[in-house]
Amino acid sequence: MSDSIAALTGRIQSFVDAREWRKYHNAKDLSVAIAAEAGELMQHFVWQQDDQIAARVEARREEIASEIADVGILLFELADNLGLKLGEVMEAKIANNELRYPVEKARGNNLKYSEL
Repeated sequence: MSDSIAALTGRIQSFVDAREWRKYHNAKDLSVAIAAEAGELMQHFVWQQDDQIAARVEARREEIASEIADVGILLFELADNLGLKLGEVMEAKIANNELRYPVEKARGNNLKYSEL
């Protein structure tokens, strides 16, 4: 199975089109769905302390993976629907972050780029 962005996006869009769901998958609703699925992912970790997280991940690995997949699927579809090449916009964002967070200033701390 291919895991390229283009291949996965095509498979997602084929799934949606076969069910005639595109009319329901506008930018607003996909954005809301991404936030909702991200919330479901966060539920696995709410109130968990650092020493509890590894055990939670091990115990609920499949459920967590499913929520991550839901967020990813919706994100791929949204980007494609908006005419964005997800790989390209991600590459551009990484390049921008490399400028905003130079290694010599950002290594070992969690300060926002405006505070470096």
